[in-house]
Amino acid sequence: MTAPFLQQITILGATGSIGTSTLDVIARHPGRYDVFALTADSSVDKLARLCLRFEPRYAVMANEAAAEKLRRLLAVAFCPTEVLSGAAALCEVASSPDVSTVVAAIVGAVGLEPTLAAVRAGKKVLLANKEALVMSGRIFMDAVLASRATLLPIDSEHNAIFQSLPGNYRCNPDVNGVRRILLTASGGPFRRLPQEKLEQVTPADACAHPVWKMGRKISVDSATMMNKGLEVIEAYWLFAVPESRIEVVVHPQGVVHSMVDYVDGSVIAQLGNPDMRVPISHALAWPERIDSGTTMLDLFGIGTLDFEPPDFSRFPCLSLAYQALRAGGTAPTALNAANEVAVEAFLDSRLGFCGIAEVIAATLERVTPEKANNLETVLAIDIQAREIAREETARRAIA
Repeated sequence: MTAPFLQQITILGATGSIGTSTLDVIARHPGRYDVFALTADSSVDKLARLCLRFEPRYAVMANEAAAEKLRRLLAVAFCPTEVLSGAAALCEVASSPDVSTVVAAIVGAVGLEPTLAAVRAGKKVLLANKEALVMSGRIFMDAVLASRATLLPIDSEHNAIFQSLPGNYRCNPDVNGVRRILLTASGGPFRRLPQEKLEQVTPADACAHPVWKMGRKISVDSATMMNKGLEVIEAYWLFAVPESRIEVVVHPQGVVHSMVDYVDGSVIAQLGNPDMRVPISHALAWPERIDSGTTMLDLFGIGTLDFEPPDFSRFPCLSLAYQALRAGGTAPTALNAANEVAVEAFLDSRLGFCGIAEVIAATLERVTPEKANNLETVLAIDIQAREIAREETARRAIA
């Protein structure tokens, strides 16, 4: 049997939950994967430990001060990894000719440009960064087509949809008999909390997700269901299904990761334990399958699978995401920018939980959508929306 091609991998956002899960899968298959570069924002100590273990050729920090600290730590340990810093370095390690696969796991708008650089370089891109498609969907997908990059989603929901679609699916739902995309959501920690108590929830409450272990920003997005709203926009671009045919289904057990409803009445779903190593291993080895390290799904232990419609009055962020998608152009860019500002303020205890949706709604009202024809326009709207969102946040600031 021929040995598999050794994939050289760059992980954008190596110290987060996606990066950590990816490295766990890689470590299980040393003959298949080699780490080319690891990047992080500010987690110097954690990235240093990863460099000592995996010895990538490059490590990239967001700024030079953090990079210099990392250099000193690695020099003491005689680690050969070269340390770089800044946005340009992120793009370099994402598009290097020596790289075959890029895992795009940086959270937020900062992940857009290096992910787009990987796509334009024709890489195999494992996409976890929702914001890349939310902010620049048409630009991003046009770049995928032009460069013939391989784009594989590793969000559990989009990976489940990918697995549930026909192997020859070419972004034409009608030709393939696809009626609806059913995007599952856990409902987060506040699915049953009395609505009048939502204003009193704390950042610690919002980060206590009942199913998944995630970073703080994504956990808050799950609590507001903005995470699911961003995923609706992402699904629109990934699978070319109209927003009216993308439905959110609340499924608290987190076992059915998403479904595809076909015109003949069939519904095909992907099930698995809530473990990000499952979609990551699927995309790393695609079209093959490899051991992810997760435990076997125990259907008898689960017993019951529940499904219910989302409560849009409880989760207005989900409605705002659909609104932005329908508006089109740069409206999703403004939505994402306002959400990032509002969530940061909530995590800093400067804004109440319900204020997140208020800031986003007010920002969308004040930003006029434009055609998202180029990256410069997208980035300009991102800056404008952040400025407006900061103003709206200040108006609602907690004393």
